[in-house]
Amino acid sequence: MPNVTTLAPPLCQPTPGALQVKQPLCGRRTGSPTMLLLHRAVVLGLRQTCRFKSFPSRLCIQACSTNDSFQPQGPSLTFSRDDCSTRRWRVMGALLGLGAVLAYQDHRCRELPRREEIKSPRIYTREEVKSHRSPETRIWVTLGSEVFDVTEFVDLHPGGSSKLMLAAGGPLEPFWALYAVHNQSHVREILAQYKIGELSPEDKLPSTLETSDPYADDPVRHPVLKVNSQRPFNAEPPPELLTENYITPNPIFFTRNHLPVPNLDPVTYRLHIVGPRGQSLSLSLDDLYQFPKHEITVTLQCAGNRRSEMSQLKEVRGLEWSIGAISTARWAGARLCDVLAKAGHQLCETEAHVCFEGLDSDPTGTAYGASIPLSRAMNPEAEVLLAYEMNGQPLPRDHGFPVRVVVPGVVGARHVKWLGKVSVEPEESYSHWQRRDYKGFSPSVDWDTVDFDSAPSIQELPVQSAITEPKDGEMVESGEVTVKGYAWSGGGRAVIRVDVSLDGGLTWQVAELDGEEQCPRKAWAWRLWQLQAHVPAEKKELNIVCKAVDDSYNVQPDTVAPIWNLRGVLSNAWHRVYVRVAP
Repeated sequence: MPNVTTLAPPLCQPTPGALQVKQPLCGRRTGSPTMLLLHRAVVLGLRQTCRFKSFPSRLCIQACSTNDSFQPQGPSLTFSRDDCSTRRWRVMGALLGLGAVLAYQDHRCRELPRREEIKSPRIYTREEVKSHRSPETRIWVTLGSEVFDVTEFVDLHPGGSSKLMLAAGGPLEPFWALYAVHNQSHVREILAQYKIGELSPEDKLPSTLETSDPYADDPVRHPVLKVNSQRPFNAEPPPELLTENYITPNPIFFTRNHLPVPNLDPVTYRLHIVGPRGQSLSLSLDDLYQFPKHEITVTLQCAGNRRSEMSQLKEVRGLEWSIGAISTARWAGARLCDVLAKAGHQLCETEAHVCFEGLDSDPTGTAYGASIPLSRAMNPEAEVLLAYEMNGQPLPRDHGFPVRVVVPGVVGARHVKWLGKVSVEPEESYSHWQRRDYKGFSPSVDWDTVDFDSAPSIQELPVQSAITEPKDGEMVESGEVTVKGYAWSGGGRAVIRVDVSLDGGLTWQVAELDGEEQCPRKAWAWRLWQLQAHVPAEKKELNIVCKAVDDSYNVQPDTVAPIWNLRGVLSNAWHRVYVRVAP
């Protein structure tokens, strides 16, 4: 039998003396194992074709693959001594063919992880994102079309976990608009680490209400607002954001609407001022701009602020406001006294009232209305404004665009928005909200015995304060606690002191007052305050209480019971927050 050189099929059982090449094709990130293997195979094969004279030899090549089913098979190739040239070319062809197979397998091995990297991102709907709002369900947020699971980052957030939790289950954009420091490349790089997918392109925003709905054209609101009613829209900012700035940003200023928000054209807008002899002064926005521009910082507070504390004692009728139905802005516009004088009005000896009528109305055409005494309206020191700017910008629609009344020191119900008409009358406004609402009564009065004509309309509000940090039920660190809040009093009375107790009122400490200095009898804006207090080591919980004192030495009552009333207004008892102390 002639001497032969046999090329055994790949993955054969090796025999003694056989050349075994076990270089793996996958799982290596340096060099090219395929090219190295092919080079060795070709060189060794060529040597064998020239040294075939004595004994048979086998070349056995074993390849490793991530795909265990890849088992290349082929027939054995035998060559006789008779045709050396043919044998050489056949061996080279076989080796090159094997090299091609190995190169292809190497390419597949390298492509697999690459395909894993570029596979399509997982798609989520907004409803899915919305369901992830707590550590138990994971905390998801969106930015643009991307979805992020930020559960592990919440406690690392430089602004505190509570701030980030405000966006849980929703978009980050409204919060980044408030805090522009986030919109930087390094912040986006941090966020990118938590990406888990993208929003479905088919996932639509909540469907628009039908045009027959009177609230269909209401403006878009900031998602951080705690909504107390959707129609009409009423909402307050979270406590931890309320006192973060002395001036409340427009998007989170508390919103109190009684009717649908009108969409008014500033070009065609006209304000009608009824004169003393029946003639009417019709003013455009440009006409109002011609009056001297006056700017003041004023706090607005709803009469129902903190109503929820009264409802805990006994049921009341009204929106469940917490401590956030109060905000502060820098307002600009024409003084009401200047506009009234232009229309021919002046102070008179008999009682008179300036009545305001808004351009918001219900389906029957009934508009919101309110009034203030003429003596206040005509007093330059009272600084009543027909405002067209809020914090340096045109009024937002929710806050009265294009013109609203701002009455410093007076309950928010008299600050009529979307102002359409002003008149001077011998009696106060006949509006429901002036005559049949926003009045205080004895705790003994119920809905069967109430007589709204027996009580005056609320104008100036009593002294008020509340704790915004820490939140009720929160865990605080032992050693020291920082308590923050706001304080304000109606009628221009300045807050002169805020007392804080950590033990429910047994002992007291005086808080530090922040904010603008206030002029006597013209303290139209709140004072923010804070206290850093030592926490005794043995304390397991704190009963934190605050109370404010104004410059007339009015002070808040200690409990709700004596001031409870069926409408839940004028709620200004000591504010209490219960917290636990970390061991």
